[in-house]
Amino acid sequence: QVQLVESGGGLVQPGGSLRLSCAASGFTFASVPMEWVRRTPGKGLEWVSSITPRSDLTYYSDSVQGRFAISRDNAKNTLYLQMHDLKPEDTAVYFCQRRSVDSSPPGQGTQVTVSS
Repeated sequence: QVQLVESGGGLVQPGGSLRLSCAASGFTFASVPMEWVRRTPGKGLEWVSSITPRSDLTYYSDSVQGRFAISRDNAKNTLYLQMHDLKPEDTAVYFCQRRSVDSSPPGQGTQVTVSS
């Protein structure tokens, strides 16, 4: 059974930082490209960032390029998203998912709220 459990969200002031984690199980994590997506009431589901299985390539949406960094630890079956210089428009529920496999995020997500 595939499980993706996100954590690390919270309330942070504009300009602050957070690191999200995604613990994966039930599949061969090291073989699968992964991604982060986020959901907001106004925009729906938005792709944020992707990473290839061996971390050789990473991709970012224009809205987070230069502020967010995706990474993974295949030995720990864990995906990360380091977020810097957070803005109110980054407020969302963040999900991890298997790129090109999961049509919708399997997990519960983690809430990130950026507010003063």
